[in-house]
Amino acid sequence: MLPPVLASTSRYRLELLQRLGLTPECARPEVDETALPGEAPRALAVRLARAKAAAVAARQPGRWVIGSDQVAELNGAPLGKPGSVEGAHAQLAAMSGQQVAFHTAVCLQRDERVLDACDLTRVQFRVLDAASIERYVAAEQPLDCAGSFKCEGLGISLFEAIDNRDPTALIGLPLIALCRLLREAGYTLP
Repeated sequence: MLPPVLASTSRYRLELLQRLGLTPECARPEVDETALPGEAPRALAVRLARAKAAAVAARQPGRWVIGSDQVAELNGAPLGKPGSVEGAHAQLAAMSGQQVAFHTAVCLQRDERVLDACDLTRVQFRVLDAASIERYVAAEQPLDCAGSFKCEGLGISLFEAIDNRDPTALIGLPLIALCRLLREAGYTLP
């Protein structure tokens, strides 16, 4: 069976898949990631994971495609990727001392067959002062990460606690759920 195609150019997701011994081809999904009016963060993550998988699956008939998306939720509102240093500072200041939910969806699609799952991670941020935020953003430049941090790096220092079932979900791809989906699709994994 051919390896799945990753509907992403994220090096973080690619590195996670390589943990499973997979060497996927990567394809940019070209999906508009704008939330729909009133769309809940979990629903947004699931919709975008499905849209990414579908966009690439349409160009790769007969191949399994993995789409994934993560949306951070603070007080019921979605937080996207900050995109700028100022945006990262603002997000981290808003999350200071707060519990933030991270919805990480994964979709596996081949032609019309669609399998998906969504993982929930809750992160308790410690109280962050402006100097800590500035040092962190300067050190890691987390501008392409939902929630403005990289938990696999220095971002872990921003937390008091993490509550989840799958530690890889917070990095951007829930491998436990993905392994279940891959086995359901016919892949042989350990």
